[in-house]
Amino acid sequence: MHPTIDDIDFQARQGSVAAIIQILNDHFAEEGIRTRAIQDSGILQLLVEAPNADALPREAVVDQVRQVLESISPRGISRVNINSRIVQEQQLLWLDEIKRDPENSLLWSEPIVLKRPNPAARLWRDLRAPRQRNPFLDDVYKKKPTTSRSAFWRGIIGGASLALLLLLVGWATKDWLGVNLRLGAQGETPNEVDPTPAPAAPAGQDPFVLAVRIAQQAVEDGRTASTAAEWLDLAVRWQRAADLMAEVPPEDERYPIAQDRVQTYSANRAMALMEAEKF
Repeated sequence: MHPTIDDIDFQARQGSVAAIIQILNDHFAEEGIRTRAIQDSGILQLLVEAPNADALPREAVVDQVRQVLESISPRGISRVNINSRIVQEQQLLWLDEIKRDPENSLLWSEPIVLKRPNPAARLWRDLRAPRQRNPFLDDVYKKKPTTSRSAFWRGIIGGASLALLLLLVGWATKDWLGVNLRLGAQGETPNEVDPTPAPAAPAGQDPFVLAVRIAQQAVEDGRTASTAAEWLDLAVRWQRAADLMAEVPPEDERYPIAQDRVQTYSANRAMALMEAEKF
């Protein structure tokens, strides 16, 4: 059974070199270009080959490779070295040969750095994975129809994920507004900032105590978190705990502890988001 389009796309986003090569080979098939790749010292070494030099125009090939890879945004891959040469017999140690004699082995070589998507865009894409279709994979395989039962459950899960996404976007927007408001207080011009203050602790409740309770429960639930939705929920709670700690006023004797907890809880939120992105 062939892997589905979405399976290949999902594996490529997770950093699978084999899946990345398949996507690139499908993209360049009509141009007679084939690719091979290997990771070397944190760099994706990509080999593009064709029967003649005319099929490997430097600028066009580099632009297409960059466009495809940035549409995938493979996890853990940001630096790519594109190596071009006339097609040769299969060589298991092609990279070693290129390193020994790059001037005589290659037509050209071009290092590039991939742009990373903004966190909200990546989060939205990962929430939809592995169902998101990559435009460079159209018509590679015929996709199977979705059964009504699987569509039903996917709709429920997708709805929950969307709700969590909206919560995270809300917290991120609040942070952005806070930064811009501080800039405005210092004489810099913010961009159309809504001056509405962020939600504070409910009246009559100690923000320090409430933050500790939220953090303790997040630690407990973090021991058993096993899905992207659960990690995203934890990220929201860690952000809430950090925001509450930030409400502790300077005259409070617990202020130094609260400031330390703000940093700790924010770091925990970042870790929860990283765990969510693994799914």
